[in-house]
Amino acid sequence: MQQKHHPIATEDNVARYQLASFHFGAPGQGRKAYIQASLHADEVPAMLVAHVLRRELERLDAAGKVKGEVILVPAANPIGLSQVLHGAPFGRFDLASGINFNRSYKHVADDLKVSLAGLLGPDPAANAALVRAHARRSVAAWLPKNATEELKKTLLGMAIDADVMLDLHCDNEAVLHLYTGTPLADDVQPLSALLQAHAVLLATASGGEPFDEACSRVWWELAAHFGPATPIPMGCIGVTVELRGENDVRHDLAEQDAHGLLQYLGRLGIVDVDLAPLPAPRCAPTPLEGVEPLHAPQSGVLVFSKHLGDRVEAGDVVAEIINPVSGRTAEVRAAQAGILFASTAHRHLLKGMHVCKIAGKAAYRTGNLLTA
Repeated sequence: MQQKHHPIATEDNVARYQLASFHFGAPGQGRKAYIQASLHADEVPAMLVAHVLRRELERLDAAGKVKGEVILVPAANPIGLSQVLHGAPFGRFDLASGINFNRSYKHVADDLKVSLAGLLGPDPAANAALVRAHARRSVAAWLPKNATEELKKTLLGMAIDADVMLDLHCDNEAVLHLYTGTPLADDVQPLSALLQAHAVLLATASGGEPFDEACSRVWWELAAHFGPATPIPMGCIGVTVELRGENDVRHDLAEQDAHGLLQYLGRLGIVDVDLAPLPAPRCAPTPLEGVEPLHAPQSGVLVFSKHLGDRVEAGDVVAEIINPVSGRTAEVRAAQAGILFASTAHRHLLKGMHVCKIAGKAAYRTGNLLTA
């Protein structure tokens, strides 16, 4: 195992940050996995899972059982971890710009459509090697304008050539769920089964350039752009793993989740672990365009009628908003059937605020599909 330190924002007379990464196995030795935790810095469950992963990867590496390369970044956002407002951590948005730390990553496909022209051939493996080399070059050429872009470039530089990229997050309140690319649905199904995800949400482009798509979307876009005469494989399995809710910080859950992630890496041949039987998946993938966000129709106290993980039918009352002054109660109803997979942790809402999300089978939304 090797630990590396990456300085972020090194100008004199301003705050400096340091990012740590842990490297197992050897570069170029088999397939590469990149795992990062808590890109939204105050999403703490991911850091505890990363702590368990580091322990287990150190053990496997010492025994010569890391057959590929694994990079682990256990706290991916030192800038966000340093942001505190009135005593509360604030790690989702960069206070300097207001931009979400999981948005606005460089989409290297635009560069590669130009730089790879005339270089690809009929061999998919050779084409994949060229894509990775040109992708690394594109990220290296990114000129950050501020400290947050320096952080984003550093993270993407470690991940852009990975065969599998697992970005560990959590929601406000949620059951475990995954976001990934539509072309990767079959590749991600074993991970969904191992983690017992309640929802797997698919999109070819969700909007906003999140980290997982910065790593994986380049592959299917280039394949479509250059066509079947120069075949390009799906070279990166990029997944955002939402590890339940912000307060689900428990040793038993972290051990369970880390075990599932290592079992997945084992199935990909990256680590040598005793493979347990693959459980049946809890859910089938559904389109991100089919997620129904529900909002408060009035201000008041939020009382849920359904539990996270419940299946709801169209027209079901999911929650009530009770105004304690007027006494008026407003029902929050689902417009479509699906799984209630995430909700707000707040219990007093203003009109229009987010209540919950339901994963439905029918795609109906367009545009930017992710919340801010």
